[in-house]
Amino acid sequence: MNLDKQTMIDVSLVFPAYNEAERLEHSVEKVTMALRQVTSAFEIIIAEDGSKDGTDTLAQALAGKYSFVRHIHSEKRLGRGVALTNAFKQANGNVLVYMDVDLATDLKYLKPLIDAVAVEGYDFATGSRMLPQSRADRSAQRRLSSWTYNALVRLMLNSKLKDHQCGFKAFKREALLPLLHEVKAKHWFWDTEVLVRAARKGYRIREIPVEWKSSQRTKVRLVKDSITMGWQVLKLRLQLSP
Repeated sequence: MNLDKQTMIDVSLVFPAYNEAERLEHSVEKVTMALRQVTSAFEIIIAEDGSKDGTDTLAQALAGKYSFVRHIHSEKRLGRGVALTNAFKQANGNVLVYMDVDLATDLKYLKPLIDAVAVEGYDFATGSRMLPQSRADRSAQRRLSSWTYNALVRLMLNSKLKDHQCGFKAFKREALLPLLHEVKAKHWFWDTEVLVRAARKGYRIREIPVEWKSSQRTKVRLVKDSITMGWQVLKLRLQLSP
């Protein structure tokens, strides 16, 4: 099934992609099958962020092969957060979704994620690895790091959410787009800043328990990124202080 590019798009799904040549095509194919179980009107946007391994060439080829795939290219790496912001501003969907290319979150949760926004009326929905019903396969070190980080966000930024950084989120278009003008984070902290700012504006946010498996090729640098994000938590608290 090829969707005409002029057809009204209900769902726009974004893949932020940096050096993902090995797994991008497989992930696009798997997500295409999952989306077809949800809606007949969708697009997949590959937000390719200055890759050096041929991801740009592959993404362009996929855009040529599938009418519902779009490729947004950056000559230099701008950061995951910037790539997401740029892609969502160019998306056509009423429901805006993103997930990481490694498909760490089981795709059986894609429909509940989208339905939380499209059917249940939430402004945002986010996968959560920290709920009692969730199953997350990761090392003890990463589990402790995640727990500590989320506890810090709840304490410093008065958030009620359990998991701010799961790369599996959906947004109501009219809620997210105005918020993006306020978001300053360029990389990993983007998720947290978006959710914290949304909660402070009174947006309804649904956390969905998921099954999640850590990728063996994660780009997260545990120590360096933890320090950087801890500093960004403090900066955001100062920005939001009256």
